[in-house]
Amino acid sequence: MKIAVIGAGIIGVTTAYELSRDGHDVTVLERCGAAAEEASFANAGIVAPGMPNREVSPIFSRPTPIRLSWPISAHELAWFWKWRRARRLDRHRASQAQRQSLASYSRERLHHITADLKLDYERSEGLLMLLRSEQDSKMVQPGLQLMREAGRDFKELSAPDVRKLEPALSPDTPFFGAIQLIDAEVANCRQFALLLKNESQRCGVKFEFNTEVTHISSAGGVTLTVAGETGARPFDAAVICAGTDSARLLGPLGIRLALAAVHGYSISAPIREPLNAPRSGVIDRRHQVAITRLGNRVRVSGLAELGGVPGRNRADALQTLYRVLHDWFPGAAKLSSGVQEWKGARPMLPDGAPVVGASGVPGLWLNLGHGASGWALSCGSARVLADLMAGRPPDLDVNAFGIERLGR
Repeated sequence: MKIAVIGAGIIGVTTAYELSRDGHDVTVLERCGAAAEEASFANAGIVAPGMPNREVSPIFSRPTPIRLSWPISAHELAWFWKWRRARRLDRHRASQAQRQSLASYSRERLHHITADLKLDYERSEGLLMLLRSEQDSKMVQPGLQLMREAGRDFKELSAPDVRKLEPALSPDTPFFGAIQLIDAEVANCRQFALLLKNESQRCGVKFEFNTEVTHISSAGGVTLTVAGETGARPFDAAVICAGTDSARLLGPLGIRLALAAVHGYSISAPIREPLNAPRSGVIDRRHQVAITRLGNRVRVSGLAELGGVPGRNRADALQTLYRVLHDWFPGAAKLSSGVQEWKGARPMLPDGAPVVGASGVPGLWLNLGHGASGWALSCGSARVLADLMAGRPPDLDVNAFGIERLGR
């Protein structure tokens, strides 16, 4: 089939690769000037099957894990209340189990693709979730029970044991212990996306950047209207992987998704002294901030913000990241120059799960709404979608990710 993939973030690139692998003629249309320029650009890089979504995982749950910022629209407020309601529903736990299965499958696909294509990008094994107090330890126990039931591999460690694994942890910051996630890792999402984009091009995938799709028509097949072009482009099928822009494209087709941009922050800085930097990745459970090592840089990321002014960083959000870095790894990063501060819009649905599958409109498919879990779920979501488009049953149950659950 001749297939268009709209969006060249980590979801769009992996989708294009899997479809090309199945023998399709694939064209990727991206409004930015390069791949992985938006939500995939500077995320934490955590691939953790046990906790695919920090905004909704019971391990990370706190009373208000999403911050509201002014100005906030009526759509965003409505989304927030739907999100709050979804967290209280029993089906939230059921879909969480399927998300964890998808995350494990996605990690397997990531390793398979990496080995098959011999991709070389920044990565390291292991992840520690630091618990500042005994109360923090008690609060994560329900989440740990879910992980036990799902067969996830983890260890509860004392503070002395943690310091053996991460000797650079500050001796001046007391803490209770940590959860070691055995099957988790840290890897550079953007590097992987760019490498896979190059491999996909070698396999015949066409990437068109600075190309904005303005309209989709389903009359007599799928046709796309592109800004600056007079005629529409015909395709046998199209896959929407356009992040927060997806709702705009789908609305005129009668598909109204409660998709919101939940912003995350990160700072990336050169390592000053390797012995003072983390070996892999740690997460401060109380502040929901991750500190990861990506090659010769330290990245500190976290927070979830709804509303606010696009493109404007909240000073208090960035200060939280700097403070957490100083708490755990003082002197690890060179903060006087070369620091990259980033704010990215992550498309998220109220129930926290993505939509992967048919849209209900002939020829139009969806792979979107992964929130903060795009990197952790990307390779698995792409393979699942390619199987569904080929009429093959996927390797795992994906009922929780169908558009039907949203009531259209």
